[in-house]
Amino acid sequence: MSEPVSYSIHDGIAVVTIDSPPVNAIDQTLRARLKKTFTELRAQAGVKAIVLACAGKTFVAGADIKEFDTGIAEPGYHEVLRLIEDSRVPVVAAVHGTALGGGVEITLACHYRVAHVGARFGLPELSLGIIPGAGGTQRLPRAVALEVALDMMLTGKPMAAGKALEAGLVDSVTEREVLPAAIAFARELVQKGAGPRRTRELSVKGAAAAGELLSATRAKVARTMRNRLAPLALIDAVQAAVELDFDKGLQVESKLSAQLEQATEAKALRHLFYAEREVRKIPGLSPAIAARPIASVGIVGSGTMGGGIAMCCVNAGIPVTLVDAAQQNLERGLATIRKNYQRSVDRGSLRAEQMEQRLALITGSLDYSALTEADLIIEAVFENMALKKEIFARLDAVAKPGAILGTNTSTLDIDEIAAVTHRPQDVIGLHFFSPANVMQLLEVVQAGKTAPDVLVTALELAKRIKKTGVVAKVCYGFIGNRMMDPYGREAERCVLEGATPTEVDSALEQWGMAMGILAVYDMAGVDIGHLTRVARAHSLPKDPSFYRPSALLFDRGWIGQKAGRGYYRYDGAERKRAADPEVIAMLAEEARRLNIPQRKPDAAEIEQRCLYAMINEGALLLQEGIALRASDIDVVYTAGYGFPRYRGGPMFYADTLGLRTVYDGILAFQKTLDPQYWQPAPLLKELALSGSSFAQWQTGQTR
Repeated sequence: MSEPVSYSIHDGIAVVTIDSPPVNAIDQTLRARLKKTFTELRAQAGVKAIVLACAGKTFVAGADIKEFDTGIAEPGYHEVLRLIEDSRVPVVAAVHGTALGGGVEITLACHYRVAHVGARFGLPELSLGIIPGAGGTQRLPRAVALEVALDMMLTGKPMAAGKALEAGLVDSVTEREVLPAAIAFARELVQKGAGPRRTRELSVKGAAAAGELLSATRAKVARTMRNRLAPLALIDAVQAAVELDFDKGLQVESKLSAQLEQATEAKALRHLFYAEREVRKIPGLSPAIAARPIASVGIVGSGTMGGGIAMCCVNAGIPVTLVDAAQQNLERGLATIRKNYQRSVDRGSLRAEQMEQRLALITGSLDYSALTEADLIIEAVFENMALKKEIFARLDAVAKPGAILGTNTSTLDIDEIAAVTHRPQDVIGLHFFSPANVMQLLEVVQAGKTAPDVLVTALELAKRIKKTGVVAKVCYGFIGNRMMDPYGREAERCVLEGATPTEVDSALEQWGMAMGILAVYDMAGVDIGHLTRVARAHSLPKDPSFYRPSALLFDRGWIGQKAGRGYYRYDGAERKRAADPEVIAMLAEEARRLNIPQRKPDAAEIEQRCLYAMINEGALLLQEGIALRASDIDVVYTAGYGFPRYRGGPMFYADTLGLRTVYDGILAFQKTLDPQYWQPAPLLKELALSGSSFAQWQTGQTR
């Protein structure tokens, strides 16, 4: 293997090359080699300028995040970047691909920056619960306007090379190879007698108006990034850049960074970083198993889900045949797809020619025989077992041998669906989330007879269409919807006990959920959940209050946003949710009829009841083997159910509380509420009483 850092000198220009595949991430070895290289170059009198470049497909695209857990070994970032910045001759960064996190901070330590036209610069540290801690909060506001610096660091959105040139982050953009362009730029500096331009010696751009900007940004962050530590700490660090000299500001940044790295928020986000990479590792599945080729996809059903899945496929360049039973439905579905793409074109995120290229990959048909050559066929119709079984019997008759048959069911028994075919080994669950073209999660449900290569193919497809694929086994609701049931149950019981829908949802949203569960029911359609529960009434508690609020709304036709009424009213063009006094009165009357005590649970009780019920169900899923890992559950809930990433997912959150706390809380609810709903999962009880955690159970430390 080649050295991670090397250099050569030609006519007084030293070219330092970082070569540490796959993304040139900064680790201790790389920092040590950079220190050695720049120390040696300092002693060479013939060197008149230095160009810092990277081999491979990208510039430095981040750091070794394992060091946040193990500690950063010497030499540290500040030592190495100061050595680069202190160079007696100009240092020019030659940037191609992406410069992310520490990669941007390295370019800021260089004196000048030349970028390829396709390069991008990003500081995504907040997504890991930390701040740019290698001088980024101090140098960036000296390189670009303060407002631009704050936006880059708070949003984490990469900045294209052209925008970076406008902002002053780079000095030159080239359409040719970046290294020769950077060498030529360095020669011009030497010819002009230009010396180093040290970023730390520049003034903060916009310091005079910083007070008002920082105050407004702080207020916005408190509102839009609720419960987060890192965004406010970032503003504190930037404020230090404005008010203090560079070295003192760096001290503030370092202190804040050290605190954040060990905070629960950062640990939660690092947990998800690893968990999202772990989901593709399936115990017992040989790495030698190859995926089946997927050159074309058929989709049955052109409604919201079918159309969204079609978009996912054609976005990845996979041709789609969309089949529906009625011409009117098919035309409406194709029109909706076009409208969705047009919206992207209008926003500027998609070119008109790209839209037409993608639409050209979609063929509509009313005939199942159009699916005979598809490598994968996905059924995406209404959640009705009889209908899905009928469709799979028809697909079994027309699909070619080896074609994979996927069902987009969110709750139904896939083994029962597979049983109507002569190829159950080719059947798998592919549970997309609505809107499918936007939502990140894809639950990959392995049925009892699903072939290993079909499972591998599904995971490869998830990666290809840029989804996070998480494997689950067959049970009602799989991982996500099964855990959502007790979560929603407690929310509905709280409104029967006197809490208003607004109070329930506000408690959950203040805690961090993207949307309260009752508002979610309104958005998805109250009828969807109600009819699903009716279909499986034989397996549910014979409790007259069980999910009673949804039943009352359904009976009145108040089925959510699409009807203008549900738990809330949706009036006006924007259809914003508003409290509905009639619904509140209806719930109170029903509670009186059922003799339900009006306990009027407060926000703390609402939060605990909903979350503890969810966590307990997650423990049952692990115990039953439906979910392979606790961390898989966390990925499902943060990727598909609006669970706050900074809390790490329900099982990680339970560990941060302590499983004994959760267990004792469930026992307390068992005494004050209906005990049939508050039975601790055996796994939760075992781990809680032994002082263990889901994380330890996952790694085998308690087995």
